[in-house]
Amino acid sequence: MGILNIGVLGAGVVGLTSTLQLLDKFPNCNITIIADKFNQDTTSDGAAGIFRPGTSFSGPSPEITRQWLVDSYDWYSELLNDNCGVSPVSGYIFSSTSLQLVKNHLLEGLVPVYRPARSDELSLCPGGWKYGSYFETLLIECRAFLPWALHRAQSRGVSVVRQHVDSLDQLQSQYDVVLNCSGLGSKLLLGDHKLVPIRGQVIKVRAPWVKHFYYADYDTYIIPGSGGVVTLGGSRHYDSHHTEACGHDAAAIRERCLALVPSLATATTLGTWTGLRPHRDTVRVQAERVGNLTVIHNYGHGGYGVTAAPGTAKYAVHLLQHTLMGNCKL
Repeated sequence: MGILNIGVLGAGVVGLTSTLQLLDKFPNCNITIIADKFNQDTTSDGAAGIFRPGTSFSGPSPEITRQWLVDSYDWYSELLNDNCGVSPVSGYIFSSTSLQLVKNHLLEGLVPVYRPARSDELSLCPGGWKYGSYFETLLIECRAFLPWALHRAQSRGVSVVRQHVDSLDQLQSQYDVVLNCSGLGSKLLLGDHKLVPIRGQVIKVRAPWVKHFYYADYDTYIIPGSGGVVTLGGSRHYDSHHTEACGHDAAAIRERCLALVPSLATATTLGTWTGLRPHRDTVRVQAERVGNLTVIHNYGHGGYGVTAAPGTAKYAVHLLQHTLMGNCKL
């Protein structure tokens, strides 16, 4: 067989990390990114980008889920000196409800530090918190990371096509392999009824004095980024397709975050972001034959696409290698 033509469908964080890992394993193939949205137009762009999987995040098995996260953390850690939006960050999670809410079995033992908060740390924020944890992790700011990853891919010979794809049949004549990283687009593209949007809304403010992240009850979070930009959140509306900002959600987010860190009352508001997170139970990383195409699906990460993308990308590329060897194409 001649040179393999590989198409990567989607240019969010999952599509771009998959592309970069394809380049490492298939350096002699023709790789093309196919998407109708790039960089600031993607859902990935609005994410705060903290490496923190929810405890319900799930792959096909606990072992595979754990490996995805280990691989992701290691991959991002190697980029800390590359000026690509990856940086260390530390902070706290508080709760007045349950000790279990400040624990995270997917992070403990993976990040450098994950420990109970001391009594003096529990009083850092108003609220009379009964339980807390301090941990150190990574921040991946997609506003910087996505353009960096796209440029890195193109500099290594990857082509880019701006195209909306309604059916995988459109790609049959151009590619031998497609990595489907289309996120929520797979709901219509594949008719995947397990894939549902979880609507999220955050507020971006400028508050350079906030140096640590803070999580608390009722899905409250405050995450600092570069340039003094801080993300205030959040909201999770299951199976909601509404993409316009909601004033009620914004007011609730602001009220909860200011109660947690009162100094935010003087922060300058930069804007509100709303996006639809592609949730699937479980995340789908799977090989499939569609007509003449070998398709490797990689989607359904919910609100943890930034966190898990490099790990699921590595797994997807591994699946592709085994699939092609089974078809005697290598």
